[in-house]
This record gives sequence, structure tokens and C-alpha cells, in this order.
Amino acid sequence: MTTTDAIIQQSLSNSFTYAGYRQHVTTLLEQGLSTGATQSEALTHYTTLNEARMNRLDKTIHLPDEILDKLQHLDKTYTFLVITEGWCGDAAQIVPVINKMVNASDKIEMKLVLRDDNPELMDAYLTNGARSIPKLVVLDAETQTPVASWGPRPEGGTNLIKEAKERDGVVTDETKTDLQKWYLHDKGLSTMSEIIEKLN
Repeated sequence: MTTTDAIIQQSLSNSFTYAGYRQHVTTLLEQGLSTGATQSEALTHYTTLNEARMNRLDKTIHLPDEILDKLQHLDKTYTFLVITEGWCGDAAQIVPVINKMVNASDKIEMKLVLRDDNPELMDAYLTNGARSIPKLVVLDAETQTPVASWGPRPEGGTNLIKEAKERDGVVTDETKTDLQKWYLHDKGLSTMSEIIEKLN
């Protein structure tokens, strides 16, 4: 077993189902806490916003027929290992979309792990040297070996942030609002399309 395989196995043993993850975040919020190693009023605030976003997306995300067809005719079985945290705005927009995709296929199972509880896994899937989330690691379900990865956000959202950083030097609150508007307008379609390309 390679080091990466061992890290993945350890992470899977430390994982949540989608329902379990949602419940864990809610339980922490009831205690005035957020997931992760750092606690602050701001992170708890973001987590509260994200709970509302995810509740809305759970009800409103719609899979187009083309995506549904591909999900229902996969040749292989997969485990989706998703690295996330409750306070992450991108994760709140993306994880419900991935869950909807998983629910539409009998060949995909999803496991979620918290970034700060799984540093070795996170460091195996850095984005430009950063621990950016959410991150999807696609595993072959039979061997539990990685076959692809995706994240932390769709290309359109990535470009929006990149252009803002080049323009302003930092990600401003206005840019964060623009990103949320982008997600709202996109309705998860970019996430679905980009992930489906990673399968088979």
C-alpha cells in the first residue's frame, strides 16, 4: 500500500455520510461552534449562512437530463471522498450538488471528511500550494485508489476569483458577493459538468 493509499484509507475510516456531516455541523452550531481547528465569531456566522444555503440547495438543485443519463449509465463504481468544512462558502454551494449527483446513481457512494482533521489527505491535494476546499477525490470503489480529483470550485468561479485578485490584489467582500451571485446564476451546472467529465 502506498503512502497515499494509506492516507485515503485512514480518511475513509474518519468520514461522514452527507446526512451525518450536516448533523455534525448543526450540532456544533447549536453550541456556538464551527468545524475546524480555529474558532471565531466570523466562522460561526459563515457556518450559519452556509446552513441556510445548503438547506435551499438540497431542495432546489435540479439535474439536467443529460447529467442524469450519464450518472445512470456509468461503467464503473466510485467512492467520492470530499474534503470540506462547515464554514466554507464554496463548499456550501458545491457539496449539495455533489450529493444530488450521488443520489442519482447506484454506482457512487460519498464520504465527507473535515480538512483540519485530515491534514495529510489535504496536503496530498493542494491547489497551487494552498489547502483550498472543497476538494473531491474520485476513488475506484473496488480498489479505493484515486482516479481523479476536482476542486475547489468550477472554472467560472475560479476565473472570477483570479481576475479579482489580479485587479484588487486581494479577495474583497464585494468579490465574495460576486462569487455567491455566480453560484446562484450557475445553479450547479458547471460543477455537475466538470465532475461528470472525470468519470469513466
